[in-house]
Amino acid sequence: MRCTKCGSHNRENRKFCANCGAPLVASCSKCGAANQTDEKFCGDCGNALATASVRSQAEPSDPQIRVVDPSTPETLDGERKTVTALFADLKGSTELIEELDPEQARAIIDPALMIMREAVDRYDGYLVQSTGDGIFALFGAPLAHEDHPQRALYAGLRLQDAIRAYSAKLVADGGIP
Repeated sequence: MRCTKCGSHNRENRKFCANCGAPLVASCSKCGAANQTDEKFCGDCGNALATASVRSQAEPSDPQIRVVDPSTPETLDGERKTVTALFADLKGSTELIEELDPEQARAIIDPALMIMREAVDRYDGYLVQSTGDGIFALFGAPLAHEDHPQRALYAGLRLQDAIRAYSAKLVADGGIP
């Protein structure tokens, strides 16, 4: 059974969490009442409770991720935010650089990645990860803005325009688009 306080997994039929010592209870999905883990029906409303073995099989092994039944009135620690994710990468970059040496490839890819980063920064996005030929960014967290979806869209449009201009410059200079 998963501890509702710290999220760690515990063996069946335990009454207290082995990690933090919090009491382990089965919450009723109908009324939210606390019940012992070995009880099959809620003591307050009579609703059938899921058994501990069923719950432990359904829950992921990663203690950082908590799957909560939406009908359970459980309070989560921390706050929930809606965020907008933006992922962008260079289409066909593998084919583009496969016959180039690493220095030439980096000379083409690095400025493109810089353009992507600048577009995200311009609209207060958070760069989560930069892959070899792309980026993954969030808007709305950790810096909250009410208009984060629009900011992500504007960043995407700015990014596309800047990449098109960069590609045109490469072609004008005799390079590969």
